[in-house]
Amino acid sequence: MQTRWADNDHYGHVNNVVYYSYFDSAVNGWLMRATGTDIRDLPAIGVVAQTSCTFLGSISFPDHLKVGIRVARLGNSSISYELAIFRVDGEGLELAATGTFTHVYVDEVTRKPVPIPAVIRAAAEPLVVAG
Repeated sequence: MQTRWADNDHYGHVNNVVYYSYFDSAVNGWLMRATGTDIRDLPAIGVVAQTSCTFLGSISFPDHLKVGIRVARLGNSSISYELAIFRVDGEGLELAATGTFTHVYVDEVTRKPVPIPAVIRAAAEPLVVAG
């Protein structure tokens, strides 16, 4: 993932709220690649019910980032992800932030919770962490 010029704030680093957009883009981008489908076309949509971030290092434009994703909990209608944002430098990766992100799947019309779509469950299962 590439930081953008507009991500920086007055203090010269990526503003804290932008990390949440990185989480959102990483999860939804991964879902589209892993399922081979446009998740926006499914009858159930994932709405964000919870998110958090712990800041561990500074990033700024034009840093390149890697985002790690794993599944902490795979429920009937929700998936809780754990994420890590790393700044790519010449010698490796520097941990910049960790966070959580929970999707609850709802019917696109009624907005009532529904089971996780099978194609999404199949993609998420290999990322579930034990214990």
